[in-house]
Amino acid sequence: MQLQSELNPALNTVTAYGPDYIEINAVTYRHAVYFGPEGPVHTWQVEHLADITAAALHQVAGLHEAMSADPMAFLNEGTTPVRPANAPEVMLVGTGSRQHLLPIHLTKTLLAMGIGVEAMSTEAAARTYNILMSEGRRVVVALLPNKEVE
Repeated sequence: MQLQSELNPALNTVTAYGPDYIEINAVTYRHAVYFGPEGPVHTWQVEHLADITAAALHQVAGLHEAMSADPMAFLNEGTTPVRPANAPEVMLVGTGSRQHLLPIHLTKTLLAMGIGVEAMSTEAAARTYNILMSEGRRVVVALLPNKEVE
């Protein structure tokens, strides 16, 4: 499906998607990707829904450095993690042709930081990302291409 774009051309925009691809800024990707409104489009090392881990979600949110900065953080069980200033307010996860909810053990740290995590079909995530991005929201999206068999 081709998406109409009346958005700022300097921002990463999902311009189309199909059965086995995602198009961002008119560049086609046939693998999982993650990105925000600005900056590069990254390859996401996730091929299937079962490959999504808490670490993979932290990577999408840009927290992999912040989470590993304190090697003793595991001792602070029960304390609320601090959300870095540059963290997104919303993370969208496109789970392929159908919506699959993510288990709470994967999202609980992000949610505790005040980062909303929404899982939905890839098409819905692409459309929602474009809307939130155009509103100037701090949003990141991770998209799995649609596959015939998931």
